[in-house]
This record gives sequence, structure tokens and C-alpha cells, in this order.
Amino acid sequence: MVPVTEPHWIIHLPTTLRRVDDAAALAMALRHSLGHVLAIDFGETTLSEEDRQLVRTRVWCDTRLDGTGRCGHPANHDGPCLAP
Repeated sequence: MVPVTEPHWIIHLPTTLRRVDDAAALAMALRHSLGHVLAIDFGETTLSEEDRQLVRTRVWCDTRLDGTGRCGHPANHDGPCLAP
């Protein structure tokens, strides 16, 4: 992963989903299908309610691993961090 040294853009992708578990499942499906796109940092994926966008829930552990990107486990996981 190339370190970001210039400002970058965030894509906010609203959904019609009503449950946080469903939104997390969609984020996981997107990572599975688009994980090859290097421009997307799925390790930084967060969820928020439509009217509370400053309150965010992290989907995955954001720990950076040496040379392999970020930990692929869910946020707040037990045990050691592992590559996705």
C-alpha cells in the first residue's frame, strides 16, 4: 500500500438498509468483489446512521501489517491480527 501524502477523497455510499449488521454484510460483499481495486482502502471502512454521520462504527480492524496491508478481521476481534 502506498502511503497517502496528498489529500484524498472519501466516497460516501448511502444505502436503503435499516440494520447495521446488513450494512456490514454489504461492506464485506463489496470488499470481496472489489478487493482487487488498489484505490480502495477497505481497512478504513466505517458505517454510520444517516442522521448521525459523525458517529461511525468501524467494520474491520485497522491495524496495519508489515507489507501485507491491514488486518482482515472484524473490528474488536480476539486473537492476533492476520492479513485478509
